Amino acid sequence: MRDYVAVDIGASSGRLVRGTLQDGQLLLQEIHRFDNGFSERDGHCYWDIDHLYREILRGLQQAKKLGIGRCTLGIDTWAVDYALLDGEGERIGEVYAYRDDRTIEAVPQLHAVIPFSRIYEKTGIQHLAFNTLYQLYAHDREELAKAKHILLVPDYLYYLLSGKRISEMTNASTTALLNLQTRDYDPELLALLGLSRSKFPALTEPGTRLGSIKSELVREYGLPECELIVAATHDTASAVLGVPASGDSWAYLSSGTWSLIGVERQTPLATPEAMERNYTNEWGAYGTYRFLKNIMGMWLIQEVRKDYGKQHSYAELVELAEAVTPFRSLINCNDDRFLNPAQMTEEIRQYCKETSQPVPDMPGEVARCIFDSLALSYDVYLRELERLTGQKPETLHIVGGGANNELLCQWTADVAGIPVEAGPTESTALGNLLVQMISSGAIRDIGEGRELIRRSFPIRTYVPRGTHAGEIAEAQKRFADLLAR
Repeated sequence: MRDYVAVDIGASSGRLVRGTLQDGQLLLQEIHRFDNGFSERDGHCYWDIDHLYREILRGLQQAKKLGIGRCTLGIDTWAVDYALLDGEGERIGEVYAYRDDRTIEAVPQLHAVIPFSRIYEKTGIQHLAFNTLYQLYAHDREELAKAKHILLVPDYLYYLLSGKRISEMTNASTTALLNLQTRDYDPELLALLGLSRSKFPALTEPGTRLGSIKSELVREYGLPECELIVAATHDTASAVLGVPASGDSWAYLSSGTWSLIGVERQTPLATPEAMERNYTNEWGAYGTYRFLKNIMGMWLIQEVRKDYGKQHSYAELVELAEAVTPFRSLINCNDDRFLNPAQMTEEIRQYCKETSQPVPDMPGEVARCIFDSLALSYDVYLRELERLTGQKPETLHIVGGGANNELLCQWTADVAGIPVEAGPTESTALGNLLVQMISSGAIRDIGEGRELIRRSFPIRTYVPRGTHAGEIAEAQKRFADLLAR
């Protein structure tokens, strides 16, 4: 029985997951789990990248203890953040976290040199202030000049394990530096940053076999013999690969720290209207594109839970929200004020006060405000997707942690008037594993992989109930007014 291991690291936690094929089923076993998060020092936000590396090694040690002597290994993480390496291959400085506010002034400064419309025409990537393009523009010039290599976070982790430098394409596309036509880093954008193409490794396809973990690491730490296979290193790219869909008429919602709602396409859609609506064309595995919208997702409730001292579990917050009147208070989830406020709960209350709505007080009221606002957001963007692509999704697949939120899944079905297929929650790790399996020849292609997921994991269906029509229509109007502010 062959072992496949996915290293799946999100903004709040990471895990190593073992995948095996047995009797036509894909079986998962969590090997190791660890915390992640950025810290603030000297007015800036940084990731502890050394901590993540150590935890990968600990996880592999645990895999060896479980009897895994040989395996393949793939890595996925969040997007846009990067490490700088000097000529000796050593990291220069810390790794900034994308929620750092250093790009606030960089965005208008860069747009004064090149308009966003030109950037979008080239890259098809939505405007987000933390895109790598803006981060590099804001980076200290002297430090940037010292860098011989620039690696995105998962590429850097592969480098630490293998000594090989890559620029995996699904994650590289999120930098807003790749040209849709040439399918390489754009010379004009690099020139504006004062960077040469040589600072970035060659673009690497998911499924590329990278070789073994460095032998000295295997000996020193007692690790399994691991063949590194390049996963779709952007966690959203892996999550979409792990969507158990069939046919063409479906949309996905990857529901985690961020909510990513979109459709899988064979061609990009970088039209002026797509730009105006801030949709993105991130590159996917196997010649696909993820045409999607970023929405502030479970970050909102994660921060609220922290505000209440983590005295309530997420399940308890959902239960408390169910007891609250629907649509009492609403927020524009994508308002920049919610990106990294000092205290999320107070920011939500202040927003409601400023917009003349009832101010949520108790934890259940704040949670209900978030869940209702997310459901209304999904409705808005599903209708926009239909208008932009000319295709109406027949099903919405919700994957990731948000698939466990029964209240949100049902209200999304009710508000958007679309059947929701919820699950699996581990879609990102699954997508990571599928790429390893395809590369190793265990399965033929992504279609076979998605069918494997469908028969291996429970999927819950939520059908629009057709109730609360008046409340929903009134809430949709109020929400549209908030978005128009």
